Amino acid sequence: MHMDEKCVPVTSPRAAVLAGLGAALPQRVVDNADISQFIDTDDRWIRSRTGITSRHWVRKGTATGDLAVEAGSAALKSAGSCTVDMLILATSTPNNTMPATAPEVAHRLGLGNIPAFDVSVACAGFIYGLANGAHAIVSGFVDRALVIGADIWSNRLDYADRATAILFGDGAGAAVLRSGSEAENGVFREFDLGSDGSLKDLAVLADGGSRQRASEYAPRHGEDCLAMQGKGIFVHAVNRMSESSRDLLKKVGWEAEDVGWVVAHQANARILNTVADVLGVDRERLIIHLDRVGNTSAASIPLALTDAASSGRLASGDRVLLTAFGGGLSWGSAVVRWPDIEVSPVVVARDL
Repeated sequence: MHMDEKCVPVTSPRAAVLAGLGAALPQRVVDNADISQFIDTDDRWIRSRTGITSRHWVRKGTATGDLAVEAGSAALKSAGSCTVDMLILATSTPNNTMPATAPEVAHRLGLGNIPAFDVSVACAGFIYGLANGAHAIVSGFVDRALVIGADIWSNRLDYADRATAILFGDGAGAAVLRSGSEAENGVFREFDLGSDGSLKDLAVLADGGSRQRASEYAPRHGEDCLAMQGKGIFVHAVNRMSESSRDLLKKVGWEAEDVGWVVAHQANARILNTVADVLGVDRERLIIHLDRVGNTSAASIPLALTDAASSGRLASGDRVLLTAFGGGLSWGSAVVRWPDIEVSPVVVARDL
C-alpha cells in the first residue's frame, strides 16, 4: 500500500433513511351498516370476505391534494424539519389529469420551488415513490425527500357494484427520507419492483385517458368508475407480493423468521393472511389497519405504518417488510430496520 493511500478516509456510502412519518383521514366514517343501505349486503358478509368494518370517505369538495397536504405536514413534523429537496406524490386519483397534483401540494406545504411530481402505479405507488426518493438520495441528487401516497376513491365507485363499493376508503400517508449511512436504523437497503401490462384490464378506471378519447369522445356510462375483476386480482396479488417479498429477502439475506413485521398493501384480510402463509411468516406479525379504513390504495402502507408506530407496535431495530400490489399490474417490496422516530396518531381532518 502506498503511503498516500493510508491517508484516504474511509466513508460509508450514502443511504436513504426514514426520518418521519404521518397520515391523514377525512372525518366521515362509513361503516358496513351504512354500506348496506345502498347495496345488497350486510356487515357479516363484508367482514367475512374482506375484514373491513368501516372506512373513511371525504365530504363533497375535498380533493386528493387536500389529504396529501395534511399527511405531508404530519410527516414533516415527525421528521422535525420543514425542509425537503423533492416531493413525490403517489396517486391514481389526482386533482386533475393535468397539471400534476404534487407541485400544488409542495406549494401549499411551503416547500419552495423543489422538484415535485406524481407517480401513478395504483396501490403499489407508495413503494415506487419510496424507491424513487431513496435512489435520488443515494445518488446525491437530493438530501431529503417527502414521499406521499394519497387517494380518494369514494367518488369514483359504482355503488351498485359490490365488488368495489364495499372495499375502498379515502386517505393519505407520507414519509420523509433523509441521507444517512447504511449502519443506521431506518435505512432502506433494497427494493424490488415489477409490472405486467398484459393484465392491465384486471383493474381499470377508463375515464379521462387518451385511450377513451381515441374511441369515443363522450364517456360511456360507468367509465368514470373503478372496475375490477376480483378473483383475478386476488390470485395475482398473492402471487406477486409473495414472489417480490421472497426475492427481496433473499437479496438482503433475511429469512422469514428474521422479519419482525409485514406491512402489505391493505387490500383485504384474506389476501394479507394468504401472503403471510405463503411466506412462512406468522399471521401475528401482520400489521392490519384495513379493518378501520378499508383499501386506501397508495395510502394504505403509510397509513398502516403510522397507526402501528404511533401505538407503539413498531420498535427501533424491528425488521419490517413492506410489499404492495396494484393495477397495471404493478408490485413492489422494500425492507427497513425501524428507526427511533416520534410518530403522532393518524390525523382525522374535520374539514375534509
